[in-house]
Amino acid sequence: EAGAAAGQGGDMRITDTSDLWWKNAIVYSMDVETFYDANGDGVGDIQGLARRIDYLADLGITCLWLMPFYPSPDRDDGYDVMDYYGVDERLGNHGQFVELVRLAHDRGIKVIADLVINHTSDQHPWFKASRKEKDPEKNYYRDFYVWRSDDPGDTSDQVVFPDEEDSIWELDERTGEYYLHHFYKHQPDLNLDHPAVVDEIMRTVGFWLQLGLDGFRVDGVPFFEQSAEATGSPEYVVDPHRFMKQLRDFLSRRNGSAMMLGEVNLSREEQLRFFGGDAADEMHMQFDFITMQRTYLALARQDARPLVEALHGRPPIHRTCQWATFLRNHDELTLDKLTEEERQEVFAAFGPEERMQVYDRGLKRRLPPMMGGDPRRVRMAYSLMFSLPGSPSLYFGEEIGMGEDLEAEGRMAVRSPMQWSPGKNGGFSTARPSRLVQRVVPGPYGPEHVNVLTQQHDPDSLLSWIRGLIDIRKACPEVGWGELTVLEHDAGPQVLAHRLDIDASAVLAVHNLGAEPVTVEVDVDGPIADPHLTDLLSHETLEVEQGGTLTVQLDGYGVRWVRLRPQGQLSIP
Repeated sequence: EAGAAAGQGGDMRITDTSDLWWKNAIVYSMDVETFYDANGDGVGDIQGLARRIDYLADLGITCLWLMPFYPSPDRDDGYDVMDYYGVDERLGNHGQFVELVRLAHDRGIKVIADLVINHTSDQHPWFKASRKEKDPEKNYYRDFYVWRSDDPGDTSDQVVFPDEEDSIWELDERTGEYYLHHFYKHQPDLNLDHPAVVDEIMRTVGFWLQLGLDGFRVDGVPFFEQSAEATGSPEYVVDPHRFMKQLRDFLSRRNGSAMMLGEVNLSREEQLRFFGGDAADEMHMQFDFITMQRTYLALARQDARPLVEALHGRPPIHRTCQWATFLRNHDELTLDKLTEEERQEVFAAFGPEERMQVYDRGLKRRLPPMMGGDPRRVRMAYSLMFSLPGSPSLYFGEEIGMGEDLEAEGRMAVRSPMQWSPGKNGGFSTARPSRLVQRVVPGPYGPEHVNVLTQQHDPDSLLSWIRGLIDIRKACPEVGWGELTVLEHDAGPQVLAHRLDIDASAVLAVHNLGAEPVTVEVDVDGPIADPHLTDLLSHETLEVEQGGTLTVQLDGYGVRWVRLRPQGQLSIP
């Protein structure tokens, strides 16, 4: 199936790549507490991350996404925030945070952090104060949260974690009223319709921007919405788009180059609304959950068509907006946008055992074990992700092929410590193993087999492959900015051939999702007449046959990246 999918299109000036830096960013997500422990107490810290900043610079990332580092009871891995202005004392202090941001900026790396504003911890001073008196006239903090006096009935169909909660309302014995919590009962939802709450959130955003952050990954965006039906009261209705416009307006006033990356796992139409549509006045970026899920369906079937369908289903977005592509993150690998039959196909291929599945909708696995450890397939999967229109996002440890700890509960299976060396605790910490914030992955994906030290100077390692893909992406703004065309060929549905064009330049990528070698013939005729072709992996010049056809030989799970430019134009790379 050929044709142009909805892309960003339009002309691009080189200055745009700086002004709209998120359009071609390489995002790297990590949790400070599991990255590197500098003081030997078993918990990763800000000083440890600072000591590893040159590793990240060498990897080539351009945007570091910090998962929550705020004070927290840590019942939800830091997403239960107790103080929006603080730094968890186990991880460091504000001075060390500012040093870290300065170090990153010095190496050309932007820094964003999680903005968790759908809910707080039940240990947050606001919630504690809200429970002291139920009359809002007497209690300033009562309306910081959403309360109802009547029995909400059965709301089990609305919970986010069906294995762990059976209602989105919890009775507060102290005041005899129920409070709203879409996530865990220890995470009461904030009332985003309350002006005082909105003011506090804006102060939080302003505070961290003042300390040097370049933006935020906004957590749980769909749950900002509150309807009278869901809350049981017309008092607590929240229009999430009105709130997002307020947030974007404030962010832009304080820092015109700051970015918001939204976690919005909704339909394409709803995602378009959260971009702000033609006005582009809400999110700058959103994770493309639909394309991610259909990528796994394509990989399971060894058939590119589900992925092509997803790419063609993307709505046109404003040229200042961008999709974030990803294969894994810190949560379960959700498959909620697939049909039940499709989900079972992916389960059968990549997580057939019940202990590998979670919440009836996803997998608690990392990519290499899902691919059976086949290095060809793992590399092809990452090459595919990097070649898709958008900006790629990596989760820490992906670059070395870390595996999961299936004995860990739920999402924690993929949140084990970074594996730096084959030594004690994988080089993460000098503490006794029993003191680690979480145990290191055991078994064949443990640090004795998978670590940075072994791979760092091995040209054939996964780390070197990812580093090479990042180099290509940084040198090819066509992928972030260009217009997508899926190319016709007769090599079978296991092959995806696509190109991204902008101005007088294009990148063409060919991926074999199947295990058998194939020969692919693609037509390279297009906007660039008689183009010069360069193989971006081998740097060789490629010959085009008469009629404008390029013949590509691909091994099983093979890949090819080609750049097309006018003859005589300097080709770098």
